[in-house]
Amino acid sequence: MATSTTKALAGGEPSGPPPKTDGGGAARQRGALLHRLDVRGAPYAFVAPFFVVFAAFSFYPLVYTSWISLHRVELATLDVMEWVAFDNYVDLWNDSRFWNALANTLTIGVISTVPQLLMALGLAHLLNYRMRASLFFRVASLVPYATSVAAAALVFTMIFERDFGMINWALGAVGVDPVNWEADKWPAQVAISTIVIWRWTGYNALLYLAAMQAIPAERYEAAAIDGASRWKQFTHVTVPGIRSTIVFTIVLSTIGATQLFGEPLIFGQGPNGVTGGADNQYQTLGLLLYEEGWKNYQMGRSATVAWAMFLLLVLVFVAQRLIKRLRSRTS
Repeated sequence: MATSTTKALAGGEPSGPPPKTDGGGAARQRGALLHRLDVRGAPYAFVAPFFVVFAAFSFYPLVYTSWISLHRVELATLDVMEWVAFDNYVDLWNDSRFWNALANTLTIGVISTVPQLLMALGLAHLLNYRMRASLFFRVASLVPYATSVAAAALVFTMIFERDFGMINWALGAVGVDPVNWEADKWPAQVAISTIVIWRWTGYNALLYLAAMQAIPAERYEAAAIDGASRWKQFTHVTVPGIRSTIVFTIVLSTIGATQLFGEPLIFGQGPNGVTGGADNQYQTLGLLLYEEGWKNYQMGRSATVAWAMFLLLVLVFVAQRLIKRLRSRTS
């Protein structure tokens, strides 16, 4: 006697009741739905702990410093607060030291960021070519970034020393009078910017190099067939291809310039480091924050400076987004 399976294979009708297919189809649909939910929810499950830690270590300091900025608080008695509302912000607005520190932060930021990113772009373009010992040069470009701020600042402080520094020795060899790099405003800012450029150029160059290597080779081949020179390939293929990375490095450099602290502090070689020189000629917002809180013991005013720095970054990013939106509309 043939079984139902045999009859089915032979083309006959199987005996017994017909199989139920609705239950299996519904189960498969439920399984596919759960699979999609698992796949879509997995990233949130991995990211959620990060946001918990971010809220604990970022939002709480922001809220706490905003609360302190509305009080008169001394470093020795942090538990004793006197409500002053927005008096700290008004005093900061009328404080000439704040505007001087803000101007110094902007100028040092421009002097250090623009040459740094341009040099990093050129260095990455050279490293992108096939050359001998390319791995060595890529690793060597990270050495300044791996060097501590204290060590780099101390070395450059000796290089820019007025009487026995290497820079003044080289200037004297060509008949130029020695420069007082620490006492004069613009020489001091140039010297501090040199430290920042030396430390961060290689790091940004490797970011650009990684983005350049992701550009398809077909674009360069098409540009070469059209008769584009190496320079036109760089400006019309390479730079547009890494535009997002360039914007990213600009954002990072802006944040770093706003928070500049270690380089000018060590460059001052003592008490003048906190005040940014005898005449505050290179005092940044980071140094002003430190001076108010840990030299003058006014934690309320120090928190006010910190919030001014944060609001400055917010304004810069809002302006950047508005400029980007206007450009997209015009194009």
